[in-house]
Amino acid sequence: MAILDHKIDFAVVLTVSKANPNGDPLNGNRPRQNYDGHGEISDVAIKRKIRNRLLDMGESVFVQSNDKRSDDFRSLKERVEGKEELNNIMKSKNGSNEEFAQIACKEWIDVRSFGQVFAFKEKSKGSGVSVGIRGPVSVRTATSIDPIDITSMQITKSVNSESGEKKGSDTMGMKHRVDFGVYVFYGSINTQLAEKTGFTNEDAEKIKQALITLFANDASSARPDGSMETNKIFWWEHNSKLGQYSSAKVHRSLEITSRTEEPKKFADYNISICELDGLKVEEINGL
Repeated sequence: MAILDHKIDFAVVLTVSKANPNGDPLNGNRPRQNYDGHGEISDVAIKRKIRNRLLDMGESVFVQSNDKRSDDFRSLKERVEGKEELNNIMKSKNGSNEEFAQIACKEWIDVRSFGQVFAFKEKSKGSGVSVGIRGPVSVRTATSIDPIDITSMQITKSVNSESGEKKGSDTMGMKHRVDFGVYVFYGSINTQLAEKTGFTNEDAEKIKQALITLFANDASSARPDGSMETNKIFWWEHNSKLGQYSSAKVHRSLEITSRTEEPKKFADYNISICELDGLKVEEINGL
């Protein structure tokens, strides 16, 4: 498989309707907002969804969530120890960090895509591993085009959790949602880091497919099926390793504006691309 030999930039436009796209645990799990009232989805949450889609595609993923695992390992260290070559390096006092990184990148697609920090100690004195890997795929925080409205509602439970509870069965709680919002996030794939991790052209295509189906199999109480949708993916492939333009200029070429004062659906927005000489963009509809 050929190592990625050209820079790639991308942008994803998505909609949220009556859902909590990314709750803030420091704010009562309310949907994240910046100081201007615009909604946000953290880059960590986006990468989690990309990893889940790669898992669904049958890829080997290192950072797996507890509720979506393809193996029986319950920690990252156990997953490393499950690979004989990596386990031997970790237990060796003179293990090669470079060799460890090469094996890890070859084994897991998310490691060679996003990078990873491996910092594990062994009980035996002087052994362990501390390896930092920088990945070629970077993703920015998603931000809503307009300020979002958040609806909060009180909820009750109809039964006590345990027998003998002193609290009544009508114990109150809170649930929050974004009524409607169009969000956009940007990303890029760096060829210099791709050479270091072994990230290939085929890997880039898999990342693209994961973005197209970003919210498949992602339903939860906070995000019911159909409440979050990938609407548009814009994919720029440069003709050189460094690229014809900076990522900032490429990302600015995408313009999204609302047609009405109070947009309620995706069709209420205008999306346009300012074409850059010599750089074609592939526009893909989400599924």
